[in-house]
Amino acid sequence: MFATQFEELTVNPVEELIRNFQDLVAQVPEIFQPFIVLLAGAVPFIEGEGAAIIGIVGGINPIVAGIAGAAGNFVAVLVVVLVTSRARSAVVSRRSARAPATVGAPATVGASRYTGASRYADAPEIEEPAPAKPESKGRQRFKRWLIRFGVPGASILGPLAIPTHFTAAMLVAGGTPRAWVLLWQAIAIALWTTVGTVSVWAALTFVVGV
Repeated sequence: MFATQFEELTVNPVEELIRNFQDLVAQVPEIFQPFIVLLAGAVPFIEGEGAAIIGIVGGINPIVAGIAGAAGNFVAVLVVVLVTSRARSAVVSRRSARAPATVGAPATVGASRYTGASRYADAPEIEEPAPAKPESKGRQRFKRWLIRFGVPGASILGPLAIPTHFTAAMLVAGGTPRAWVLLWQAIAIALWTTVGTVSVWAALTFVVGV
């Protein structure tokens, strides 16, 4: 009893989400099952290959499962790219508009401001900026791949480190054109979804004998 309860408490949230999708696939009518796989493909850490596996295990045709999982993954990446691109454009525009206002400003403005504030006993103390949060190992690995292999190589290898949603956002935020990011993300999604689909189909067919 206690072992069962402990196992339930230690279940990985991603594994629990996958199980929920599998149960959902088994319960809904066959015509709607690919849509469940598509939704699963849009979730980070599941993505196209994970969604295809869910669909195949749930009894969906491997080709249909692969296409649905890849489509869901790409739609989610497309939304991320568009939102990140708009946010970056807004930041760049704001900086460009602010730049002319700072031209010709005295260099001692910041210094005199803080010096003057320190003359008063009730002046608020200047808080030091909080230290930047350290990047995850996955992000660090992706950046190394980006420097070494460029956008094409980093996009293909990226899913080995972090989800495609995050790699796409990082590339667009860094200034890479949207079309270039979407092209290579689509190639990466298609590649990894195909690998996952074929691997699971082969395992179930030749190993398990289903």
